[in-house]
Amino acid sequence: MIPQWDSDKPIYLQLYQQVVARILDGYILEGEALPSVRKVAAEYQVNPITISKAYQMLQDEQIVEKQRGKGLFVKPGAQELMLDRERENFLVQQWPEILKQITRLNLSAKQLLAGEHS
Repeated sequence: MIPQWDSDKPIYLQLYQQVVARILDGYILEGEALPSVRKVAAEYQVNPITISKAYQMLQDEQIVEKQRGKGLFVKPGAQELMLDRERENFLVQQWPEILKQITRLNLSAKQLLAGEHS
């Protein structure tokens, strides 16, 4: 299955975000190997350089490590590192806008927690 790419974002960044999401969601576990660049490129029908760029970002951020002759593996502690990073990003970048919208719409905590529509 080939994903629908967002034309507003580079594909390598979307691939990076997909891998991060899969690690956070527990689909790729710490110590587990990432699929090879060739395999992902063939599956998604994307240039291998694009995959390499996404994988390099993961290495640069200390999420994965290269094991010579074996491939890239998710580092121990990577999930917790990413959870901390994603939480911080949410609280600093996204939450203030969400809070403004909640206030603008005069939504109560009860409505938000219950998912009420009235």
